[in-house]
Amino acid sequence: MGMTDIRWKLRLENLKQALARLEEACAQTEYSNLELAGLVQTYQFTFELCWKTLKDLLTLEGYEVNSPRETIRKAFEMSLIADVDRWFNALESRNILSHIYDESTAKQAMSCIKDIYEPMLRECVASLNERAVE
Repeated sequence: MGMTDIRWKLRLENLKQALARLEEACAQTEYSNLELAGLVQTYQFTFELCWKTLKDLLTLEGYEVNSPRETIRKAFEMSLIADVDRWFNALESRNILSHIYDESTAKQAMSCIKDIYEPMLRECVASLNERAVE
């Protein structure tokens, strides 16, 4: 097992832990301002870790991807993710949320995170788990 193989599997373990925190945050029905900020930040962190885990796996398999967009495109081509447009929307949301923060933006993001992005990330982690045991 090479260093790259170990790297992606270690990152996958970290991703699974981050996803568990995101799932826990999404399970809440009401949020204080601090909890809402925590939900948004947990999403950002989980999304970042997810695309980097995909990048590590793709690199291990011999593909050269350098940016989140390249990684998402190639992951879609390799059937690691199901909906490339949803992923690009998630990337755009992550970028916007990391540079602008106000309560109304966070409340809008909350429903996308809970209804669209968390299930999307969960599907990706399941796909990555299947690859890890192959």
